[in-house]
Amino acid sequence: MLTNRQLQILQVIVDDFVMSAQPVGSRQLSKKEGITYSAATIRNEMADLEELGFLEKTHTSSGRVPSEKGYRYYVDHLLQPQIITSGEVEQIHSLFEKQMLEAEQLIKESANILSELTTYTTILLGPDVAKHRVKKFQIVPLTEQTAVAIIVTDNGHVENRTLTLPPGFSPVDIEKTVNILNERLVGIPLFELPIKLQTEALSVLKQHVNASESVVRSLLSISSGQSENKVYYGGKTNMLNQPEFHDLNKMRMLMDLMDKDSQVQSLFNPQDYRISNNLGIQIRIGSENNHLAMENCSVITASFLVGQEQQGAIAIIGPTRMDYRRVVTLLDVMRNSLSQAFFEQKK
Repeated sequence: MLTNRQLQILQVIVDDFVMSAQPVGSRQLSKKEGITYSAATIRNEMADLEELGFLEKTHTSSGRVPSEKGYRYYVDHLLQPQIITSGEVEQIHSLFEKQMLEAEQLIKESANILSELTTYTTILLGPDVAKHRVKKFQIVPLTEQTAVAIIVTDNGHVENRTLTLPPGFSPVDIEKTVNILNERLVGIPLFELPIKLQTEALSVLKQHVNASESVVRSLLSISSGQSENKVYYGGKTNMLNQPEFHDLNKMRMLMDLMDKDSQVQSLFNPQDYRISNNLGIQIRIGSENNHLAMENCSVITASFLVGQEQQGAIAIIGPTRMDYRRVVTLLDVMRNSLSQAFFEQKK
């Protein structure tokens, strides 16, 4: 059990190292506001914290830096979310005032804004597109022979394909086709659409619309039925600006990992995370990431709701010397804003 003095010293060391990336010495600490202990007392406490595994001594300085155990204790017991400025809150909220049709656009912009505000790398895992439900069908004629078939889902996702119309397929035929499709298939998940088109819509279309089979074949190509979560990045190369990653081998390993979506998605595995605060935000530090490329990184994740049945997720990747207070606050604001935006979209 750490004493109150040790807790204060550990917190100040973490906060100072986050800001400076330089080892923290006892004399330097004794001059901090709120620290009333002598340099000698601080030096003794730092030695004890090092012996307990919360601090590490560098080879180049008499100062100490937080260890992985020190960061873990800090985020579990000492972390207090930072109050961000009204301008930063407004920058996030302004994104959701834009009239955007597609959910993907919203998610991409969210990733970019978070990376700008944190200076770290942001990854957003979009909801599984194949589980989106059909909200509306449209077929827009281009010429007498071609049209664009459009499927809009309940989450704002849009799928479209150009299709070849059968000879003599009139505007009335198009209207009938659209009406039948909307009557029979609205509310169906995209991954069920191919089979539902053939079992529930095709027989009705044949009764009312000539040559409808060729239109159905074109519609079948719109939804591949593949189940996958899309990965979106913001500030993918921001880690290059962190002093910990001036080592080219470390940077190369991290970039290689982020080029593989399957490995990136594994970073979101909730079973491997510890919830470090009452916001329900998860933090994984260094070796807790179970990737050699991530041993000098921390990953902070939070989920956001996409309707009642689906979730997306946000991850912010930075050095273990991450500004946890600021990131946790920004992440909480963004995930709540995304959930609200998708809720409004559902109405």
